[in-house]
Amino acid sequence: MSNDSDMVAYCGLYCGDCFSHTGTIPDLARDLRKQLRQARFDKIAEALSNIEWLKVFKDYKQCYDVLGMLVKMRCPKACKGGGGPPFCKIRKCCEKKGFDGCWQCDEFTKCKLLDFLKPTHGNAHMKNLRKIKGEGFDAFLKGKKHWYTA
Repeated sequence: MSNDSDMVAYCGLYCGDCFSHTGTIPDLARDLRKQLRQARFDKIAEALSNIEWLKVFKDYKQCYDVLGMLVKMRCPKACKGGGGPPFCKIRKCCEKKGFDGCWQCDEFTKCKLLDFLKPTHGNAHMKNLRKIKGEGFDAFLKGKKHWYTA
């Protein structure tokens, strides 16, 4: 398999489109946290939270913690290289069956394991899987890849 094909996860998502893999959002979150620390924004937020129309700053610590979690979401490896969630049942199922991906399974359209992706990807993975199954892997790699679709 080529490097580009290694970027296609078992579920049909393309790791190259993932913010965790590209590092875009983790980098921005890291840089923003650094700027906030340098500005001692925790103190500023505390003072601002005492102003009626700026009370939202009472939640500053929670916001800072969310940014910290975004930093930790960096995923430098593609799914097939061990990246992504280590508990992924989709990966384990494909590996057990000897599949390169769910598109090789005749049951993927009814598979409950794929429901795990719906909250974060809508039906993007299903569109990708259908395209790979119908048009072939090379056509998928050359064409549009879905990351989130309603």
